[in-house]
Amino acid sequence: MSTRHMVSAGMILFRRVGDTIEVFLAHPGGPFWRHRDAGAWTIPKGLVDPGEQPLQAAVREFREETGIEPQPPFLPLGSIRQKSGKTVHAWGWEGDADPAAVFSNEAKTEWPRGSGRWLTFPEVDRCGWFTPDEARQKLNEAQAELVGRLEAYLETARRQA
Repeated sequence: MSTRHMVSAGMILFRRVGDTIEVFLAHPGGPFWRHRDAGAWTIPKGLVDPGEQPLQAAVREFREETGIEPQPPFLPLGSIRQKSGKTVHAWGWEGDADPAAVFSNEAKTEWPRGSGRWLTFPEVDRCGWFTPDEARQKLNEAQAELVGRLEAYLETARRQA
């Protein structure tokens, strides 16, 4: 896999609910993910194009995968490395969204692999709001760290206010 395919960028939309937050996660579309839940959800993210800055890619990917335009300020959450070796750069942003109104771009894959049969499906088949603890259960293990970083960022900002 080329280095270019090993770098993604994404965003975590969050909203405040009382003394806590909820985060907005995406469930991948397609036959491989159809019946998977725990560990299958993701932050809306995707590959960084050549010459593109990671934050630009994160905004573009969030819009493509949800139909929602991210609004600054964007909170830097750093990067994580997934088991596959892919690096994911991430930012948080505060807002609200209706999961039922989400629409995604489409992806195409050969299914089953090697069959010569190509399927087209939404890259994201649904989104939802989750508490931080729920999100850590739903997310890819490496991405779950980003939720903790978002909580720490917001707690530091609250203490400094």
